[in-house]
Amino acid sequence: MTVKAILAAKGGEVVTIEPTTTLAEAVKLLAARGIGALVVTGADRRVTGIVSERDIVRALAAHGSAALDLPLTEVMTRKVMTCSASDTISSLMERMTQGKFRHLPVIEQGQLDGIVSIGDVVKHRLHEMEREQSALRDYIQTA
Repeated sequence: MTVKAILAAKGGEVVTIEPTTTLAEAVKLLAARGIGALVVTGADRRVTGIVSERDIVRALAAHGSAALDLPLTEVMTRKVMTCSASDTISSLMERMTQGKFRHLPVIEQGQLDGIVSIGDVVKHRLHEMEREQSALRDYIQTA
C-alpha cells in the first residue's frame, strides 16, 4: 500500500502557516484544529519548515514564555523530511521511527499535496490487518 491510499481516505488538506507568524499564533491554530503540526510555507507554497508540538516544547524549555513571541523561523524544524504519494506505508513507518518524527508532508512535483501523520499510518495499517484477518476467516470457513 502507498501514501496515495491514505490521502484518498483522508484527503489532501494541509494546515499551513507563514514563517513570520508568532509561536503563540501557531499554538492557537494547533489547538483550534486539533492537530499536532503545521507546515510552514513561503509565498510560493513551498515547504520551508514544520512546527510540531515537540518544537514548541523545545522552544519553551529554551526561552520560557518569551518563546511565544518568537516568529516560527526561530523555532521551526527547517530540515523537513517529506514523502511522495507513491511511497509505501512500510517505508513511512521506518522513516518515522528512525527519525523520531510523526508528520510527513507529501510533495508531488515540488508542491505540497498532503500530510501524513503516524496516526494516519497506524489507522491504515489496522484497517489493512482487519481486511486480511477477515479474508483468512472466509477462506478457513470455505475450506
